[in-house]
Amino acid sequence: MNGTTRTVALLATAGLLLAACGREEEPQAEGTAEPESVAEGPAEGTVEVWAMGTEGEELGDFAAAFQEDNPDATVNVTAVPWDAAHDKIATAIAAGETPDVSLIGTTWMGEFGAGGGLDPTPTDLIDEGVFFESAWDSTVVQGTSYGVPWYVETRVLFYRTDLAEAAGYSEPPATWDDLKDMVSKIQAGGAQWGISLPPGGTGSWQTFLPFAWQNGAEVFDGEAFTLDTPEVTEALEFYKSFFDEGLSPNTVLEPGALESGFVDGSIGAFISGPWHVGLINEQGGPEFADKFAVAPLPEGEQSASFVGGGNLAVFADSDNRDAAWKFVQWLSEPETQQAWYETLNDLPAVSEAWESGALADDEVLAVFGEQLETAVAPPAVPTWEQVAAQIDAETERTVKGGQDPATATATMQSKADSIGTGF
Repeated sequence: MNGTTRTVALLATAGLLLAACGREEEPQAEGTAEPESVAEGPAEGTVEVWAMGTEGEELGDFAAAFQEDNPDATVNVTAVPWDAAHDKIATAIAAGETPDVSLIGTTWMGEFGAGGGLDPTPTDLIDEGVFFESAWDSTVVQGTSYGVPWYVETRVLFYRTDLAEAAGYSEPPATWDDLKDMVSKIQAGGAQWGISLPPGGTGSWQTFLPFAWQNGAEVFDGEAFTLDTPEVTEALEFYKSFFDEGLSPNTVLEPGALESGFVDGSIGAFISGPWHVGLINEQGGPEFADKFAVAPLPEGEQSASFVGGGNLAVFADSDNRDAAWKFVQWLSEPETQQAWYETLNDLPAVSEAWESGALADDEVLAVFGEQLETAVAPPAVPTWEQVAAQIDAETERTVKGGQDPATATATMQSKADSIGTGF
């Protein structure tokens, strides 16, 4: 997911988080660029930065602390609207007129990294082990990292604890069977919908694919897409069953309807990211806080969810590469990530940042940290957004049009093969 404006108080404790250390390094693909070292000493000169959304509005003032530590450096931040960012970056790369650093949507990394527009991450300055593994994976294109995760988000289950308890569930559902049983009983108890899931359409893959990953699926094997496997098909069958059994609406809800329906009890559960905690608290008020909870997504064969967020990358055409990477490294320090959270409530990508301060105190949101341990990044391939759009379309045809899941996944695979990886 690309960065968006969030109106939430997010974040979870780090006691549940594992530092992503000791992982095996991925083999570097033949022909990929070698990272260059970064000169020692303080940063110097001007660092031009593009950032999107609220991050772009806040980063300029926030960077004053970096300039205090590096008095011969100046950071200039240009705020770029998200809806214009992709084309603006692509145009700048093609013209060789890029800034030094930019916030990059995680699903764009394959395109810009493989195309030669980004500078490989310098291993002498950046330690991949400090980041959540799945978040780091979003920066790796054909074995080479082209940036660092800046902030992250993942998806969990939101559910009405009072309605669940009335249905016999004093604990959150742990398995697929538990989830189906719980939302069925919540609906039987009076809710209009036991759960609300996206019925296909734009972005629905971010909710559907976690079911496939939970079922043991891999949608990309390193060389080609693998969308027509039994694991993906079974996951789509299970996803479709919520709509076939009338447990979830099969139309897209109007803006605000999900939150209001959850608060008034007509919707018993939904899957979403950390921004929804603030939206629900705002909608329900203080008296609603003990009526809902969040929990890790129920497991199939394993635990999994989607990881998104925003990455920071230095461009290959940067005029001040060393200072640019030093700024990126500074933004990756645990203390800086904590301060950025306090500024904007962005979930830190560095696990150590969750171990103290405000990030370690919120029991409700600790579950997001737990889920990040098993979250999965979509494939970092240049064509992923095109392929994801086909997954969205076939999911919608299956949910709304009654298409057979096996036909849907075969079509996903055929279209993905036609699109190719872009490598």
